Amino acid sequence: MNPQEYINNIKSQFEYYKSLGDKTFDQLTDEQLFWRYNQASNSIAVIVNHLHGNMLSRWTDFLTADGEKSWRQRDAEFEDNVRSRAQMNQKWKEGWECLFHALDSINNSNFDQPVYIRNQKHSIAEACNRQLAHYAYHVGQIVYLGRMLKNAQWNSLSIPKGGSKAFNNKKFAKGKHDGHYTDDIK
Repeated sequence: MNPQEYINNIKSQFEYYKSLGDKTFDQLTDEQLFWRYNQASNSIAVIVNHLHGNMLSRWTDFLTADGEKSWRQRDAEFEDNVRSRAQMNQKWKEGWECLFHALDSINNSNFDQPVYIRNQKHSIAEACNRQLAHYAYHVGQIVYLGRMLKNAQWNSLSIPKGGSKAFNNKKFAKGKHDGHYTDDIK
């Protein structure tokens, strides 16, 4: 896989996980975005706040500065300092915009340069894969919380329970093709 193919693929992966969060937020009330199971657990708004802080730190000056910025206040990311859906949505949007802007700065001429996260050397692919795994983990938490909160009113974001056979029949009816996960979500 050449560098541009890798970047296109990783962008698609990030877009997929962003879309899962977007589709979860759309199903929830404002109150549900701030619900916590207990004091030791995080609300969806807190998870978004953490992702925002991580994304700004990791992706700002991605090619030239360490991914753990001195201005980041990681511990504060887990406090209840997001007060509204609008503020949460702004943080979500700003974090993803920072990420996609950084990915757009990667090209064939700089793809082989190292980047650092907490002084640890990474290839660009390693750094991107590290963040993809981290974001998928937290988006999974967001989706799971959303599903718990909506219970029977939850609209599946992928293959609904009991719908595997119909889904597979539809996919195989198309024949072999290029595609991505985003084709499979509602």
